[in-house]
Amino acid sequence: MFRFMKYRVLYVLLFLTTFAVSAVKAEELSFKASAPHAVVMGETFRLSYTINTHGAKGFRVGNIEDFDVLSGPNQSSSSSTSIINGVRTSSKTLTYTCILRPKSEGTFTIPAAVITVDGKQLQSEELTVKVLPPGQHGSQGQKSTQQGKGSASQSGQIGADDLFITATVNKKKVYEQEAILLTYKIYTTVNLTNVTGKMPDLKGFHTQEMEMPKGNREFEPEHYNGRNYRTIVWSQYVLFPQQSGKLEIPSITFEGTVAQRVQSYDPFDAFFNGGSSYVNIQKPLVTPKLTIDVSPLPAGKPATYYGGVGDFSISSSISATELKEDEALTLKLVISGTGNMKLLRTPEVKFPADFEVYDPKVDNKFTLKASGLSGNKVIEYLAIPRHGGNYTIPSVEFSYFDVKSGAYKTLSTPEYVVHVAKGDGSTGSAPTGYVSKEELRLLGQDIRYIQLGEVRYSAKDDYLYGTMNYWLWFVCPFAAFLVIVVVYRKQAVESANVAKQKTKKASKVATRRLKIAKQKMREGDKAGFYDEVLKALWGYLSDKLNMPVSELSKDNVSVKLAECHVPEALVAECMELIGECEFARYAPSLSSVSESQLYDKADALMDSLENAIKR
Repeated sequence: MFRFMKYRVLYVLLFLTTFAVSAVKAEELSFKASAPHAVVMGETFRLSYTINTHGAKGFRVGNIEDFDVLSGPNQSSSSSTSIINGVRTSSKTLTYTCILRPKSEGTFTIPAAVITVDGKQLQSEELTVKVLPPGQHGSQGQKSTQQGKGSASQSGQIGADDLFITATVNKKKVYEQEAILLTYKIYTTVNLTNVTGKMPDLKGFHTQEMEMPKGNREFEPEHYNGRNYRTIVWSQYVLFPQQSGKLEIPSITFEGTVAQRVQSYDPFDAFFNGGSSYVNIQKPLVTPKLTIDVSPLPAGKPATYYGGVGDFSISSSISATELKEDEALTLKLVISGTGNMKLLRTPEVKFPADFEVYDPKVDNKFTLKASGLSGNKVIEYLAIPRHGGNYTIPSVEFSYFDVKSGAYKTLSTPEYVVHVAKGDGSTGSAPTGYVSKEELRLLGQDIRYIQLGEVRYSAKDDYLYGTMNYWLWFVCPFAAFLVIVVVYRKQAVESANVAKQKTKKASKVATRRLKIAKQKMREGDKAGFYDEVLKALWGYLSDKLNMPVSELSKDNVSVKLAECHVPEALVAECMELIGECEFARYAPSLSSVSESQLYDKADALMDSLENAIKR
């Protein structure tokens, strides 16, 4: 009994000790403000200030004389505690809320608020709120901005002004290779649930798609042509024109799906849905055609022009200026700036003749922005001096076209003087077959010794010539050669039939892409997941139906599947799944289908298509 009590005491002490020494994560203090970016005149909105502690006091909001304060500041608090791997984490939040209403239209700044924690004063960020005028349809227009149900819900028809997509560029007159930002933006007053569409190949442009923000994307109110809309930037592209002249960005047709409320006389709808139900209406959305005036680059390009258009700088560094022969040195060039960095050619470095130079290593470290590709292009040259002496590596000149000044600019790096000491023959960082002129010698014993003495001959019967084995040595390789040629030609004919090979491997390729999508889903990369699922679906259809990528569209694929005697229900399911994936890719917050459901549907769909097309 005593031993049992003794162990119980030890267990309790051990638990208390573990709990006492467990670290308590202290969050860094943050004081944040939040409010909508835009509101409509006459609407009320919420202004909130949040700090992650309960020990705050002396809260003071800034001067908000441009708004009527209907309520607040009202204080609320919350707290939570969790223990993960023996680490106790506590979270405390204190929130101050004000209900405001704008006094007039325009753009207004809400000053920073202040609060005191442990004698230290914290300050929030400033906020900017844009107050939009009421729409032409009065309260109904405001209601449509908030709820996404405009006058179209009452009339039963969706007008051209109720839902549309605009295409805009930030520049219409540019030079060759100058970056252009192309933006597609949705304006809606109706309950838009899905949008599908595909960007065509733009002739004359090098095109790169901007990565849209991950996570939930929300519509924002905007006053446009006298009406208030809910708007969202659907996609953006950075274009680099590759030729001069009038280049065209063609019109694109998107397809929008609108959930529209209709009156129902079904008693069940009357009881559960207030006497109404929803139907999906498809509406084509056509973007305007745009024309870009591209001017050629001026004449007189410097000899050191490597295709750069934008704003750049160049720097250089060398690994050593004193070394021994056969030791390697590295010369690094770093081109920084913004422009068409992906299309820059590698500058030429003129090393001394006695240096053995290897192909440069290029590392691109840039990101895509509205003004072009911004970042660094790092180029490393490896060279090995083979003889001692003093050498000069001349400066590197780099010329580019500066868009702002409309002229060519030339930059240069410093030159380097390298002292190479005579080696002892034991060093060398890279084994090569290089032989210097000093090491070349004529040898007096370069002729093999001739054997002297009696020459013995063999009898005729000892020779292989003329025997059966002799002829078999000729016939067998020739026969084997003929067999190899026949087999090879057969395999070559089968391999030449690219369409047949792609059709055979369509299912395997799609399965590999779905595995990549599943990995993206596990990593939480939503955008990557939807991209891989779309690649798997479109790639499978392209390979299986022997259709080039340029001809892939819902209409063309539907026709091809029908020609392969695929059931109409399966074709409709395929088109619906592609639409869901495309919509979820660009607006995951509006998608009602989870990632795992999309994955399972895509996997099952391709199995069904495989069986249907085989029959």
